[in-house]
Amino acid sequence: QVQLVESGGGLVQAGGSLRLSCAASGSIGRINVMGWYRQAPGKQRELVAAISSGGSTNYADSVKGRFTISRDNAKDTVYLQMNSLKPEDTAVYFCNVATTWGAYWGQGTQVTVSS
Repeated sequence: QVQLVESGGGLVQAGGSLRLSCAASGSIGRINVMGWYRQAPGKQRELVAAISSGGSTNYADSVKGRFTISRDNAKDTVYLQMNSLKPEDTAVYFCNVATTWGAYWGQGTQVTVSS
């Protein structure tokens, strides 16, 4: 069984910063891609950023230059540093981990950006 524990969400004013963390544990196997998705009310879940086991990154156009994804392979943890936050970044953020055994989702953490 795989567990993904997310932390770091909260309420912040526009222009502020937050750092999300997602730690994987259990029968993980080999972790390949780790990523962050978000879902705003009434909208589909969308990819925010992803990072491969080799460190290659991919970002949604809307967050390029503001968000940074990183990972600590020794801790099976992925991070999302979010700077210059905007009200439109408000959503539930989910981490996703793709392993040799399958893909897993975190429970989600709320990020609210006030104007």
